[in-house]
Amino acid sequence: MSTFLVIGGLGIVLLLVALLVGDHVDGALGAFGGGEWFTGAALAGFLGALGFIGALTLGLTGSVLIASVIGTMSGLTLGAGVGWVTVRLRDTGKNDVVRTSALVGRDGTVISDIPLDGYGEIAIVYTGQPMKLNARAAGPISTGTPVTVTDVLSPTSVHVRPTYR
Repeated sequence: MSTFLVIGGLGIVLLLVALLVGDHVDGALGAFGGGEWFTGAALAGFLGALGFIGALTLGLTGSVLIASVIGTMSGLTLGAGVGWVTVRLRDTGKNDVVRTSALVGRDGTVISDIPLDGYGEIAIVYTGQPMKLNARAAGPISTGTPVTVTDVLSPTSVHVRPTYR
């Protein structure tokens, strides 16, 4: 039983090391052929489950073989789950590119006067991201006026009209 507990303890130590210097642990594991899923946290989860569930199973059954099999299967399951979560967390936000064409119909506020034949600036919040864009309008619009985007002129400029509420 003490062997299983030592393995579980190593899992906890590796988890603490992975939390403190995770990129270095992942880099070292990558040098040994580890992929995106084989991270320090996944290895720590595997060792922790193998050790602690193996010790629990050994205590319940008295069989080292059964404890080893159940501990290994639990470790593989937990390690794969942690690896999957790690990959998903790393991929979060990669496809969150704001497209200016999606701004048509959105409301904003003029933050720099828009003259009759020139550009001013508006502030708009889109997908939780504050944006500042150059803006034109059919007529002059003063600072603080709520506006609605009616057209996209370029990636950094839009055409707006006042919004009357």
